[in-house]
Amino acid sequence: MLAWAVVRPFGWPEAVMAVPAAALAVATGAISLDHARAEAERLGPVVGFLAAVLVLAHFCDVEGLFQACGAWMARWAAGRPVRLLTAVFALASAITAVLSLDATIVLLTPVVFATAARTGVRPKPHVYACTHLSNTASLLLPVSNLTNLLAFAASGLSFTRFAALMALPWLAAIGAEYLVFRRFFARDLTAAAPVGRDTGEVPALPLFALVTVGCTLAGFVVASAFGVEPAWVAAAGALVLAGRALVRRQAGPLDVVRSAAPAFLAFVLALGVVVRAVVDNGLAEALGHVVPDGTGLPALLGIAALAALLANLINNLPAVLVLLPLAVPAGPGAVLAVLLGVNIGPNLTYAGSLATLLWRRIVHQHEHDVDLGEFTRLGLLAVPSSLAVAVVALWGSLQIL
Repeated sequence: MLAWAVVRPFGWPEAVMAVPAAALAVATGAISLDHARAEAERLGPVVGFLAAVLVLAHFCDVEGLFQACGAWMARWAAGRPVRLLTAVFALASAITAVLSLDATIVLLTPVVFATAARTGVRPKPHVYACTHLSNTASLLLPVSNLTNLLAFAASGLSFTRFAALMALPWLAAIGAEYLVFRRFFARDLTAAAPVGRDTGEVPALPLFALVTVGCTLAGFVVASAFGVEPAWVAAAGALVLAGRALVRRQAGPLDVVRSAAPAFLAFVLALGVVVRAVVDNGLAEALGHVVPDGTGLPALLGIAALAALLANLINNLPAVLVLLPLAVPAGPGAVLAVLLGVNIGPNLTYAGSLATLLWRRIVHQHEHDVDLGEFTRLGLLAVPSSLAVAVVALWGSLQIL
């Protein structure tokens, strides 16, 4: 399934292989129908949240939010590649944290392509930054990533305490990534851009979209206090923006459905079922013998490294589903260490996260080549360094807070 998702032969979607594979797992008895149904029910809120955020982010784009951000980046960078990289890091980190990693992948990546073309700089460092930050910068809030939602529910932490504990690891990981990018893409970042390139006028920020996103973010905090699923809050924000677009005839009902990426949602559900079959047939028992005990710094480093490795083997969403039950007895620190591993680790391979698979599809749509060797070399530098400093920062946050 993951190989198909990476290669995507004939341009067919991931669900073409995933759905029959899940059906085959049930038909052959690798997983019982009851367990498959239970897994689908467990992933239901997560998939619902993903659909709502994809719709919300899409109609933020319809409102012009991402185009305005791109224009501001182009104006501020003024043709200087390093300044543009800094702007992309700042903007992608904020968008990932607030609107979730899918917004960074699906909507910011095309804007970064356009901004690089407008300013005349080489796009590669800035486009790669989108995929790395969609994973690394998703550590901050419970709603920044699907894996965060699962870890948040298992940790027993409040929304604000989760954010407080993850703030320092978030900053440390992003900082480490930035230093690696500056070194790895030094040649691209020192290439001179054409002199006098017109960056165009900067459009006004769409206030309606900004207010809707702000209210949605505040709604996540309030909903958490009352035990309401974040998916309902995200759905409300998506309904407001999609409804406005429908009323103004900027989109039709079919556009709303397409923006939710139903085929990709089917892939997520099917992937969960197949991995649950693997877990039921011995993976959970095997991992139980190797997960470190405790929340000391060595244990946290071991848990995060194991989570990163597993994310690249079976994808980060199944990895967090497997590891969370094993980490919960050790407390919130171990749960958050798992989250560091499954969020930062996927920057090593295409199959490590769903976000990277989406990013690769978008890059190909823009006729930009992604070299597997280069992607992996960058990951081998960025993942160990950013994961290590993030775990140390988490350990420090746990001691202080």
